[in-house]
Amino acid sequence: MAFYRRAGDIPPKRHTQHRDEAGALYYEELMGEEGFSSDSSLLYHSGVPSAIVDATPWELPDQSTTENRPLLPRHLKLHSLFDEDWKAVDVVTGRRLVLGNADVRISYVVAGEASPLYRNATGDECVYVESGSATVETVFGSLSARQGDYVILPRSTTHRWVPTGSEPLRAYAIEANSHIAPPKRYLSRYGQLLEHAPYCERDLHGPEGPLLTEGTDVEVLVKHRGSRGVTGTRYVYPEHPFDVVGWDGCLYPYTFNIADYEPITGRVHQPPPVHQVFEGGNFVICNFVPRKVDYHPLSIPVPYYHSNVDSDEIMFYCGGSYEARKGSGIEQGSISLHPGGHSHGPQPAAVERSIGAEFFDELAVMVDTFRPMELGEGGLAAEDPAYAWTWSGRGPGR
Repeated sequence: MAFYRRAGDIPPKRHTQHRDEAGALYYEELMGEEGFSSDSSLLYHSGVPSAIVDATPWELPDQSTTENRPLLPRHLKLHSLFDEDWKAVDVVTGRRLVLGNADVRISYVVAGEASPLYRNATGDECVYVESGSATVETVFGSLSARQGDYVILPRSTTHRWVPTGSEPLRAYAIEANSHIAPPKRYLSRYGQLLEHAPYCERDLHGPEGPLLTEGTDVEVLVKHRGSRGVTGTRYVYPEHPFDVVGWDGCLYPYTFNIADYEPITGRVHQPPPVHQVFEGGNFVICNFVPRKVDYHPLSIPVPYYHSNVDSDEIMFYCGGSYEARKGSGIEQGSISLHPGGHSHGPQPAAVERSIGAEFFDELAVMVDTFRPMELGEGGLAAEDPAYAWTWSGRGPGR
């Protein structure tokens, strides 16, 4: 993210003295990526940002995964994972792992309670708000998150989620072991979004603030790398981490609403890369939005059958009616997992039915991974075992 932003009180020259009205120095913190060779921001704290007074293990929710074997396309019904107890659940500790590999983990949560302060030190997070709303308080300031927002949180950003309103906050969390950014082909060599990109800087909304929150002996949950995958630590800070009086730079959290994505269409069916919105290490994020569809007189608007020879495809259905999946049991809140090595495409009747269509009213978030995805405990609990046989109409032993 190479778009400069500043907020609050900062000195005219970086790495120079910056004092409060009483003459006390503020403490400068550089938050940067890739060892001082990529995007960064400078934050000015009233307290020492590295000071801690306690550290204890934090036991994460179940992070175990199960191999997709036998190799099957899967249908996971995420809305079945949470019941009326959602009001006591928070977006951080209440996440249930649905799918994961060494590059990315996908979780789902339905929440009604404010989360603890949290920092993911394993990689960036992209959290899609399926429904509901929240304020995301961060060390940079606060973000307003609403239905359809992608909330991008850079690695090690201290933050917490505070649901707003009476409706449950439904969140689809994509956690990387890398950074998440706009695709390189959308960017100039200096980092500006180009004219052919399906969104621009005006569509990205940074934090408002700083928050200048006070407090002592403040707990922060940290997810970080361990010898056997991800693990957790509970830090206690002598002063609140949101003591930042000002900051500037090109690294900060932001939101982007899926309704601001301008779809790219053509005379014949366009391949998934035209729907891409972000990229991470060994995975991409795409979105399928309401759009005018193929306008060649003999076009077939739904996708052709295709083999993912290099990737697994994970589609989260979050609005409208996805034409290619009608008749398969897919509904709002469903995930389809189509693994590499399995040829997949529309349900048979959907092909003929789509001919002549001029517009698709569908909304879906897709993650393509370049290593196989395994099933988390949430994925196993939400599976519809009949899905794999919906193309043929018969299953084993029939």
